Amino acid sequence: MELLIMVYACRTSCARNIIGVIPYFPYSKQCKMRKRGSIVSKLLASMMCKAGLTHLITMDLHQKEIQGFFNIPVDNLRASPFLLQYIQEEIPDYRNAVIVAKSPASAKRAQSFAERLRLGIAVIHGEAQDAESDLVDGRHSPPTVKNIGAIHPSLEIPLLIPKEKPPITVVGDVGGRIAIIVDDIIDDVDSFLAAAETLKERGAYKIFVMATHGILSSDAPHLIEESAIDEVVVTNTIPHEIQKLQCPKIKTVDISMILSEAIRRIHNGESMSYLFRNIGMDD
Repeated sequence: MELLIMVYACRTSCARNIIGVIPYFPYSKQCKMRKRGSIVSKLLASMMCKAGLTHLITMDLHQKEIQGFFNIPVDNLRASPFLLQYIQEEIPDYRNAVIVAKSPASAKRAQSFAERLRLGIAVIHGEAQDAESDLVDGRHSPPTVKNIGAIHPSLEIPLLIPKEKPPITVVGDVGGRIAIIVDDIIDDVDSFLAAAETLKERGAYKIFVMATHGILSSDAPHLIEESAIDEVVVTNTIPHEIQKLQCPKIKTVDISMILSEAIRRIHNGESMSYLFRNIGMDD
């Protein structure tokens, strides 16, 4: 709301351009309609455009399609070059590493990292929880009520068979290797802890977790400190100084350089394509 008020104040003061720099776009996980729920990312985009924003700079949206919710230019910058540089410089024997996707949903991101580092990839399949479920993102409300009388007796509508997850399996070899789990957001760490335990059981001797946005809410720092994870590497799109004091395993990669360069290029009317070089359709 503070952002919207400031944008509207600039608009009513006849500002020519109003550019928003939002490194972590909030509610980005709620970008799809599930059941009859709301698409909160679309609502937020509409509010920003209505308030008077003329350009948006953000970083690693949960889904790239969120850019389509806006009717203004959106620059979705990438933090992966900084994370890749950290792997190459701070993990001495990274050539013996394998990039891990903690679920099939994050396999695309893991593949992108693996191809750039010339490393192997592993995917964990069959976790008990689902990070994209209705329960996790808070839209499992109201509770489902089975009402037989609502359907006419002569109609037989086939129901979708509920999913049943298979036992946890790791597709790929992690024995005697360094496991690097990659994702875009770390908030609730339960899924990362479960993945780390699975990888330890399969023979991985070091486990790193890398993500762009380190929300690390609630008691996440304490859970990480007591877990099998050796290091959690996140960027400073979100301030997390308090979490770092609670858990020395949390490391920060500074991405302010690319944001400042984007601001400079937009202000001077220069091309932004330089910041998107070597980025493919799947990145």
